[in-house]
Amino acid sequence: MRKKILLFLLLFFVSGTTVFSQEFYKRDLKYVDTATFMIWASPTFSVQFPFGDGYLAKTFNFNYNVGLELTMKTRSNWTVEAVFNYSFGSKIRKTPDKFLGDMWFIWKPQDSIEVPVIFNGAGNNATPPRFEGRYWHVGAIIGKIFPLNRWRNSGLWLKLGIGYYGHKIHVSDPNNYFPQLDQTSYRLGYDQRSSGVALNQFFGYMFMQKRRTLSFYAGLELWQIFSKPDRGYIFVGDMAGPTDNRPRMFSGLLGIKVGWILPFYEKQRVTNFYTF
Repeated sequence: MRKKILLFLLLFFVSGTTVFSQEFYKRDLKYVDTATFMIWASPTFSVQFPFGDGYLAKTFNFNYNVGLELTMKTRSNWTVEAVFNYSFGSKIRKTPDKFLGDMWFIWKPQDSIEVPVIFNGAGNNATPPRFEGRYWHVGAIIGKIFPLNRWRNSGLWLKLGIGYYGHKIHVSDPNNYFPQLDQTSYRLGYDQRSSGVALNQFFGYMFMQKRRTLSFYAGLELWQIFSKPDRGYIFVGDMAGPTDNRPRMFSGLLGIKVGWILPFYEKQRVTNFYTF
């Protein structure tokens, strides 16, 4: 089912990009966009699907990712970027008892349905807190745009990046009903926070319109994350115990990504027009 959703989204973005680009090309048939030095910022959004046997892949389902990229493009269409990404909304693959231990259990009253039980600071069975995956990334990326026509700032965009990546189980308990999950002490032994080096690759299409603020890009992004737990001790579950000697493990992410171009600076362009 996930593969079908991923394929549908990919076809949607590719077809949408093609139609959108063709419409603008028809409007500006005589316009030639000369490659030039540019600096821009890009807010980005992507949907990412995990794979592999690492800590991230075994713990979380798909996530939503928002990011901010600061890009410098040379006249020869090389790009250098500084990036920050933040991911959220990832459901936990593990049941809560696997990372909370005995503080969480399932109770089934006679002839009734099963209900999760966790006691708050007053000793009462309270509405359980919410859990989701949260990830963060900072890094640097180098890329190259390969023009396919006279729009010399547009084309296929290939990128390679490296950076620092972290992920954890986020607990939503804003009123601190559960002292056993206090965010400054005990929670640190349950959130399974991990971090490490991450590599990423992007393959997509950059469309740089004559009106630069209408420019965007879309494509596929692949991540390789080599992380290990960075808390000193994990209380329960299959990761319980000291974390010093735990190995780094591989998790992957495959995502569909779009970005909007917000130009900051552009060296004056030399534009040409076809004459008939």
